[in-house]
Amino acid sequence: MKTKSLMFQGTASDAGKSWVAAGACRYLANQGLKVAPFKAQNMALNSFITTQGAEMGRAQVFQAEAAKVSPDVRMNPVLLKPSSDQDSQVIVLGKVIADMSATKYYEYKVKLKNSILSAYNSLAQENDVMILEGAGSPAEINLNDHDIVNMGMAQMAQAPVILVADIDKGGVFASIYGTIKLLPLADQKRIKGIIINKFRGDKNLLTSGNQMIEKLTGVPVIGVLPMSNIDLDDEDSVALSKKNHIHDPNKPLDIAVIILNRISNFTDFHSLEIQPDVSVRYVYTPQELGQPDLIILPGSKNTNSDLAALRKLGLDRLIIQAHDNGSMVAGICGGYQILGKELLDPNQIESHIQQQPGLGLLDVKTTFNNTKRTTQAKALIQGCLLHGYEIHMGSTTLGRDAQPLGKIIEINGQKQNRLDGAINADQSVWGTYLHGIFDNQDWTRQLLNKLRQHQGLAPLTASQLSIEEYKEIQYEKLAQLFSDNIDLKKFWEILDASQQ
Repeated sequence: MKTKSLMFQGTASDAGKSWVAAGACRYLANQGLKVAPFKAQNMALNSFITTQGAEMGRAQVFQAEAAKVSPDVRMNPVLLKPSSDQDSQVIVLGKVIADMSATKYYEYKVKLKNSILSAYNSLAQENDVMILEGAGSPAEINLNDHDIVNMGMAQMAQAPVILVADIDKGGVFASIYGTIKLLPLADQKRIKGIIINKFRGDKNLLTSGNQMIEKLTGVPVIGVLPMSNIDLDDEDSVALSKKNHIHDPNKPLDIAVIILNRISNFTDFHSLEIQPDVSVRYVYTPQELGQPDLIILPGSKNTNSDLAALRKLGLDRLIIQAHDNGSMVAGICGGYQILGKELLDPNQIESHIQQQPGLGLLDVKTTFNNTKRTTQAKALIQGCLLHGYEIHMGSTTLGRDAQPLGKIIEINGQKQNRLDGAINADQSVWGTYLHGIFDNQDWTRQLLNKLRQHQGLAPLTASQLSIEEYKEIQYEKLAQLFSDNIDLKKFWEILDASQQ
């Protein structure tokens, strides 16, 4: 019997299709079905490392969590990580195959169809339902002849499509009509339902519009999802513009995350955002920095270029000044490299910048090389056993004025004994290659209490709610939102028809 399948596509990027797909995954999993998410091609700098050491997009990770299954690289067989406006690192089934320009990849991607279809079919054989997600919009008519992620993937999977439209952007009915009518007739017929997302107000005000769009397109509106405050990992940096830029005065600890042009894995800071005494804000400009308790330099897909951009803005000088005035400074992955004395790229592996000084806050030096480390890891850091993952190119050596932050004791299930990160003598500056370090609640509370002590505040005990438990609450809220606002009879009719 054919596995049931359903694909969510959007009228535009950030229409909410990732969230809607996750809601469908949790709703179906709660019905006792085995569900797997799938996105043929993802373009994002937020990525994750599986237990096998394979790299995949974060969107399919949180969809897998919603489906109550472990992330599997087959759920996202192709990942593109932009390194500039024109070039991306191309990752296929978790491993880097090349860096390509947009033009070169456009011609190359048709060769990936067999790998994509093989990943999809193998997952489908193991599950009752496949929930697929598109990318951007299917109406990008200049790209459709080589499409492998929207209608091209729907055709390969023989999956019906539900179109997700974001009413918060404005012009929702025009975007629905335009998207559908720009498609070839065969693809128009594949769209079986419309979901209007991020609605504010009285749904009855939409009734006449919904009826007209149904008449114009022949596609029923099967749900209107309200704007919500459900807190899930964001897929890419477009979401950062909606996050806090100023300190919340109701929370004593002020943590500033520096926004880099090629910021990666900013999901590292979700665990800080849910702390009761922490205000996390995202800093774009020198004027926003101020004097926070902790400054974090995050990961970067292009560390050298992002460091040069920081220097051009003058943020490098202000970060050093804030440290001199009492701020703790930390770096994760690329941010750790930026904190060092020197970055060397003699073979121009990462960028055209062969050498430049770092911020000089840590006595370390980084040299970029061709080897990309992708591991799940366990580490001993400051007396705590931590879990995280590594995604980086380059090796970092410590000078005499830096000590290791900790030690990696296991990677991908195999015992290890190697050093990680660095910390200065007075412990006011530190860096690590371990993504997800703040997900370890005891260690994180230890760090936050050190910041509280610096302010003369009493320590707090670690939250009894882990980030995993917090996410579970959010997934259940999302499933409830989905089931309360979708015409489930029509939803099941579309899903059941996919099996025929």
